[in-house]
Amino acid sequence: MLAPLGNIAYRRLFAAQLIALLGTGLATIALALLAYELAGAAAGAVLGTALAIKMIAYVTVAPMAGALAAYLPRRGVLISLDLVRAAVILLLPFVDQIWQIYVLIFVLQAASASFTPTFQAVIPQVLDDERTYTEALSLSRLAYDLENLISPMLAGLLLMFVTFHVLFVGTAAGFVVSALIISFVVFPRQQPAAADGFADRLTRGLKIYLRTPRLRGLGLLNFVVAAVGAVVLVNSVIYVRERLGHGETELALTMAAFGLGSMLMALALPRLLDHFPERRVMLAGAFLGTLGLLVSPVLTTTWPGLLILWLLVGTGYGAILTPAGRLLRRSATDADLPAVFAAQFSLSHACWLLTYPLAGWAGSVLGLDAAALVLTGVALVASVAALRFWSGVDALELLHTHTDLAASDPHIADAKAAATGYRHCHTFVIDDYHAHWPDANEEVRRLREKR
Repeated sequence: MLAPLGNIAYRRLFAAQLIALLGTGLATIALALLAYELAGAAAGAVLGTALAIKMIAYVTVAPMAGALAAYLPRRGVLISLDLVRAAVILLLPFVDQIWQIYVLIFVLQAASASFTPTFQAVIPQVLDDERTYTEALSLSRLAYDLENLISPMLAGLLLMFVTFHVLFVGTAAGFVVSALIISFVVFPRQQPAAADGFADRLTRGLKIYLRTPRLRGLGLLNFVVAAVGAVVLVNSVIYVRERLGHGETELALTMAAFGLGSMLMALALPRLLDHFPERRVMLAGAFLGTLGLLVSPVLTTTWPGLLILWLLVGTGYGAILTPAGRLLRRSATDADLPAVFAAQFSLSHACWLLTYPLAGWAGSVLGLDAAALVLTGVALVASVAALRFWSGVDALELLHTHTDLAASDPHIADAKAAATGYRHCHTFVIDDYHAHWPDANEEVRRLREKR
């Protein structure tokens, strides 16, 4: 997984990503404390709305930015967007009205939504080997997990000596350093994409995603991740400050407990996946996260209980997220991997778009315990649906029949003639030759023939 770091251009881009993520983690905690300062007990609703604005920007602005990425000077765009984000962050400590938070968050997240697809479009060109590119995607996942762990710890340390407003300065500094590192990256020569290139890749990725059973299961588990994550990210500040009466340092440590659970699971998963299939591990994580939300009214009455709960919930969260890349890689050809990862990005953020405001407004109107139970319902329905629609028999090689290919087509050179076409078995993904997933009866027939 460390092979991509041997490429100096990628190494610098990855360093820029890490530093920007660290700054973003500080901003998440600072924003929660700013919302509490301005809105008190209604901070959950404010933060939920702000995070919903973030998701709207990600779902709507990111595709447009991605389509334009091939036609703009990428280094200049990335540097400019980092500097825009730094400038917006520096304005946040001066706001004194809730609506000002919403406006600045929209501008900030629109810049981030433009940065992300532009950044992602560069990586496969810097790492032109598809295997190395896939390893780079795994490194990015690890970077997000590390940010969930390190940022709250760093915030907690800083808050022992300074006010939370200083965290915004640290965030802005992270974006400036990121821009500086990117300025030293030598970018590959940029080739203009076809006019419909991005739209075609986006549509293709969604088609593969929605027609692949294991990815439909992953899509449902995205709802569990979003339900659990929304309760933690939106309402932790209310649990710690309002219900338990603790301070800023305890909030940072509470968030760190969640990140620690996710990190521990990420470190344990390679060995777990040697003995158990992804489906079993991910569904176990989903039901663990759901159970955590269900018992939260009991365990959140004390700070140690909240820490233990968030650690366990983070473990379930990590059990779903970390193996997701393996499912995506298994479900597409090398050429289609970027499109499938893009589909996962869009669909997962759409789930957060629902759960962020639900956690915030339900917490504000109905109370913390009722909000947790509402999100428990979302997570439980999604978990049961994933269990139902993601078959336990998830073979890589599937028996299937081609009815629309000529006998001379090289793809069916090893196929046997059947009543309605040509039948053969190989590693199956949705692609130009396979527009739909085989009937489950085909797989039953293959297993009988092997016996």
